[in-house]
Amino acid sequence: MWLLYISCAWVAGIFLSSQVSLPLIVIPLGLAPFLFIPLFPDRKKNLIVVGLCFFAFIGGGIHFPTSLPQIDEHSVCFYNDRNDRGTVEIQGMLKEEPDVRDRYCLLTISASEITIEGDKKEVSGDVLIRVSRYPEYHYGDVLKVTGELETPPTFEDFDYRSYLEHQGIYSISYYPRIVVLDKGKGFKPLQWLYSFRESLSDSLAGALPEPQGSLAQGILLGIRSNVPYSVTQAFSRTGTAHILAISGLHISIIIGILLSFLILVFGRQHSIYIWLTLIAIWIYTLLTGMHPPVIRAAIMGSLFLLAEYLGRQRSAITALAFAAAVMVGIQPQILWSISFQLSFMAMLGLILFYPYFQSWGRKGVARLFEYRDRAIAIGNVFVDGFTVTLAAIIAIWPLVAYYFNILSLVGVPATFLSLPALPAIIVTSALVAFVGLFAIFASQILGWVAWLFLSYLLLVVQGFDALPFSSFQVSSIPVWLVWTYYIMLAIVVALLNHRKQLSNIFPGLAFEAKETG
Repeated sequence: MWLLYISCAWVAGIFLSSQVSLPLIVIPLGLAPFLFIPLFPDRKKNLIVVGLCFFAFIGGGIHFPTSLPQIDEHSVCFYNDRNDRGTVEIQGMLKEEPDVRDRYCLLTISASEITIEGDKKEVSGDVLIRVSRYPEYHYGDVLKVTGELETPPTFEDFDYRSYLEHQGIYSISYYPRIVVLDKGKGFKPLQWLYSFRESLSDSLAGALPEPQGSLAQGILLGIRSNVPYSVTQAFSRTGTAHILAISGLHISIIIGILLSFLILVFGRQHSIYIWLTLIAIWIYTLLTGMHPPVIRAAIMGSLFLLAEYLGRQRSAITALAFAAAVMVGIQPQILWSISFQLSFMAMLGLILFYPYFQSWGRKGVARLFEYRDRAIAIGNVFVDGFTVTLAAIIAIWPLVAYYFNILSLVGVPATFLSLPALPAIIVTSALVAFVGLFAIFASQILGWVAWLFLSYLLLVVQGFDALPFSSFQVSSIPVWLVWTYYIMLAIVVALLNHRKQLSNIFPGLAFEAKETG
């Protein structure tokens, strides 16, 4: 558990340092616990852990300011809002695939050179550029951008500036003039991966009608730019947007479904079900383009599977905290990333609540289908799929309400009815996409199978969306309310972890949870 405490202290130090400047006087405090070791030798281990936590906390506090960009004449954001000098000319490489929206497209370029009134300087830093959807640009393109460089604005209901700063972006430009200077200058394996992903996307578009085709692109490849606005809104209002947005919640649901199905097929011998699930989620991560949020979610999911393999599910929370601390140490700004928070909380919900929900659900199935082993096995698959969703949703819904101002009352039933189609959609869509690379006619035939599952998903989501009072658009939620919810959730976890002691005091509270390992 000492690694858990140190990881939490490190992250806490980074967070606190982002809010206030830590005085240097706190550094000697890290030595204080070690000074008490001679006085309390029987408490030596605890004092060492406390001391290490102090050092981790202080280290995090020192590390955060050093991670911030040093703004000088070699930083591209140094030249923001200099309208008195007219437009600027920036040269840089498109560092990721464009983010295509309904009416426009967002490009993120890594600037290498800036020219102002003929004065050329070498610079560094990222610039977010809003352009029209056409012409198309691709990862690795070297662009010359001519326009105005601005500081991101802060709106009344949304701090867009802070949102971008947490992604390391301090400059934006709206509809500048762009000239493509060169192509294919990115990291070659990643460039090939993006190209392969685009080919798979074209296969799906050629074999499936709309909106099923764009829905398959979103679920399989994470490409949501072509999904109709009405469809994305229906997913958002019904609390099923996580099916389209590939994050920790998405990965956790896939893990839960695959584990349940593979256990039914292969049993628990030789841990085949774990290795196949691990391989599947990383193949899936590759297909989605290896975007950082998906990679982080896959890493967290892999830690959960590793703990399952080792039979030490309780250690998964320590591994998760350590992984989060390492990620935050490498890039402190991701602590404020919505996708990082959702991924972490979804996996935390899976670790903390899934074993209990699964145990209770399976006991109910066993009582319902007594002495019918086949029915119990099939029932357990559905129970596991539902409980993994419930565990993840319980952990993340306050964040969804806080960030997206949407509170869905049908999220659990809509997700539960949607989930059975998700593995079939992924498998059949992948077959359609791959076969379409070689045999278009065969992929169109397979497309009918994928169309059935995609149409079922649309029917469920749009059906729940049509219900009166299925969701509420809420105003901004105070952050203290979110913290209150998680404090209450922590109390529930503590009660569950001390259930044996409670059952001795209150016999009626005797509940058990079977570990999934």
